[in-house]
Amino acid sequence: MLGPVILAASRSDKMRRIVSAAPGTKQVVARFIAGETVDDVVPIVSELSDRGLEVTLDVVGEDITTVEQSYAARDAYLELIGRLKELGLGARAEMSVKLSMFGQSLENGHELALANVRPVVEAAAEIGTTVTLDAEDHTTLDSMFAIHEELRKDFPQTGCVIQAYLFRTEDDARRLAANGSRVRIVKGAYKEPESVAIQDKPEIDKAYVRIMKILMDGEGYPMIGSHDPRLISIAQELARRAGRKLDEYEFQMLYGIRSEEQNRLAAEGHRMRVYTAYGTDWYGYFMRRLAEKPANLLFFVRSILTKG
Repeated sequence: MLGPVILAASRSDKMRRIVSAAPGTKQVVARFIAGETVDDVVPIVSELSDRGLEVTLDVVGEDITTVEQSYAARDAYLELIGRLKELGLGARAEMSVKLSMFGQSLENGHELALANVRPVVEAAAEIGTTVTLDAEDHTTLDSMFAIHEELRKDFPQTGCVIQAYLFRTEDDARRLAANGSRVRIVKGAYKEPESVAIQDKPEIDKAYVRIMKILMDGEGYPMIGSHDPRLISIAQELARRAGRKLDEYEFQMLYGIRSEEQNRLAAEGHRMRVYTAYGTDWYGYFMRRLAEKPANLLFFVRSILTKG
């Protein structure tokens, strides 16, 4: 299986250098990454909004090593929010943040990450939008959920992400659904050991459906992060059975993947949000996209072989 191999490579500095230098890399990265700067991504937000799509924006970068880098991540999001405010796009675009970028893994990282993310959440609220805390590997989740709970005391619209392949997630979903949280469910894109995560893809899909049902039957706002047509259809049926209106849940897909399906769902009246990443530190995000779907890897290899 190539997925685990690619995920391991996502944390290798040697592989980072090799992939970055490959002649076809830039072309393929552009499929998944909306640009390197705020100036690159803002026109894309406007274009997606004009198509009836909503957006969640991710400034890529993780595994930082210094406090100064955590401050830079905070400031990058504050700059983004400032530009969205200028253009009146706050109602269409939220932010997704990885707490590792905000210093979570550093000394006193929990407190540092909370201190860095709070002004981002505050600034987002001021322009009429919100922030979702992305899930990372399983060792970070207790801290992420604690920060989520703390932020929701003042900003109850703050969202979080849960991963279907983890054994703990059904319990997490019940807790979050009961307290009315905004919750994005994804399958999971980190290399996790058998002791904490389901390894078999069909079993992950079954867990995903069970968790969707918990969220749809609960008091929160489910955000269905999937490109799988079967899971999307099941989500629609579960929402119907739960008596949810079209604005009481949403679908989310990655920028550059299944754009026609995104347009179709939006045209049917669904809330459809596009996860749009940008920035210069794209490697880890890019490698996880390759690991998630073999077709993405084949696209990358063909682009390299045919370059020039």
